[in-house]
Amino acid sequence: MSPPSGYALVTGASSGIGLEVARELARRRYPLVLVARRVDRLEALRVELANMVDVVVIAADLATAAGAQALYDDVRARGLRVDILVNNAGAGMQGRFLQMDLAAVTAMFQLNVLSLMTLTQRFGADMVARGGGHVLQVASAAAFLPSPHVSAYAASKAAVMSFSEALRFELRGTGVSVTTLYPGITTTEFNEVAHARTPRLMDFSILSSAAVARVGVSAMFRGRRAVVPGWINRANAFLSQVLHRGLITFAAGWLLERANRPPPTDVRRS
Repeated sequence: MSPPSGYALVTGASSGIGLEVARELARRRYPLVLVARRVDRLEALRVELANMVDVVVIAADLATAAGAQALYDDVRARGLRVDILVNNAGAGMQGRFLQMDLAAVTAMFQLNVLSLMTLTQRFGADMVARGGGHVLQVASAAAFLPSPHVSAYAASKAAVMSFSEALRFELRGTGVSVTTLYPGITTTEFNEVAHARTPRLMDFSILSSAAVARVGVSAMFRGRRAVVPGWINRANAFLSQVLHRGLITFAAGWLLERANRPPPTDVRRS
């Protein structure tokens, strides 16, 4: 497939899955618009990829109410045509919901859901007007079930799932495809930033960011509705849909509760 004349815009491109998606698209010779808050990291990636494709770097904070619209306006002002939108930017929080900072939860929903919706509507409308384009929404395997100790994060990703798969139906016949990627635990900075501890049982399901990016980009170009990387993650996604919801919630809560117990105190005898 020969690349279009338009750009691929990747949010959250400074690290993790977003960075690897950018590399994967550059290998396919798609010019890039890289978006994140950390401009120094974006510049380093631009230098790395500039010998393959044209790369534009834009600093944006999508956790603010005005961030997504400002990004869209910036892209339009530069005269850049976006044919691929990768909504990867996201954040997580772990802990008991009643003890969370509500302002931080609100910012997480702004980033994970509302900014994603804004960018999808703005760039998606432009794609429909031109008769073609691709949208890749990065959700999470947590979208498939209520997850105690990550309840707000899981709810935000469930919103991405419901919105994106319904939008795909609305866009039938427009030439614009919507693909939703559901990564499980991935080797990124995400868990460290979210202060997340995961059950040891899930260590066998961990995939690299590069592997997840390859799966997601490939699925996007094939026009797939959804993709869950890794057979263990696919099995978990399937079981979460067929088992009793109360049972699957209890199992997830029990595992996460054990994973987040404080470490035992080191008592030394003299």
